[in-house]
Amino acid sequence: MEKTETPPILANKHYGTASAFKPENLLREARRQKGLPTGSVPEICILDPDGDMVRYLRAAGLADRHPDWACYHTDLHVFRKGGHEYGIVGGVVGASFAVLVAEELFASGCRFLVSMTSSGQILPVQAPPYFIVIERALRDEGTSYHYLPPSDYSEAAPDLTRMARKALMTAGIPIQSGATWTTDAPFRETEQAIDAARNAGILAVEMEAAALYAFARARDCAVLCLAHVTNQMGRIEGDFEKGVADGAEESLEVIASAAAGWRTEVRS
Repeated sequence: MEKTETPPILANKHYGTASAFKPENLLREARRQKGLPTGSVPEICILDPDGDMVRYLRAAGLADRHPDWACYHTDLHVFRKGGHEYGIVGGVVGASFAVLVAEELFASGCRFLVSMTSSGQILPVQAPPYFIVIERALRDEGTSYHYLPPSDYSEAAPDLTRMARKALMTAGIPIQSGATWTTDAPFRETEQAIDAARNAGILAVEMEAAALYAFARARDCAVLCLAHVTNQMGRIEGDFEKGVADGAEESLEVIASAAAGWRTEVRS
């Protein structure tokens, strides 16, 4: 079996070179095939990996499907909260899928993207459920290495995490902040790996943040990743309880507060 000094995931990346395959071109062809007009998405969009917020909004009659969203893989729903319009995509689980959709959203007019991912507790800072502003994420996935050279962590834009912490504190919403561990393989979270993450001061494990932050830095896009710590990886009975409406109402309040902070920052 042939061996290489550099594993394929790190070879031939050429980080300063533009991609030959662009989200704008994919969306162009999807619109052509589906007979869709060119349309814009709301300036603030949300990734909802678990889909709880989308299900809640649809069941309450508060969200409508965006008629011009040309993504092959997802539906974009639009809703209003506090007089402001938001776009939301459900079921975007995992690093590669999250970044694929993020690329398409920013190519379609998004200016600020918030990801609210369900996550497993690593450091027992309090009893779940609770929220984390993710400041950096351990790069234990593949997608980030296509956007940035190797490093241990993907870093959030400090101004965005500072803004989010301030906005949430002003709104009276308790929040933790710090590092998470992004993995592509949730069912390979071994006790040894969990211990290593805990020893590194990592708060929780999730599946998207490292890739989204690498994309954000490489593309100069505004992305904020939040974690809803809902479980202890099924190691106790009665795990994975998210609260009222599967945590959707509280998650939407957290996102709306962060979005209000972003609007204040960009317009000040």
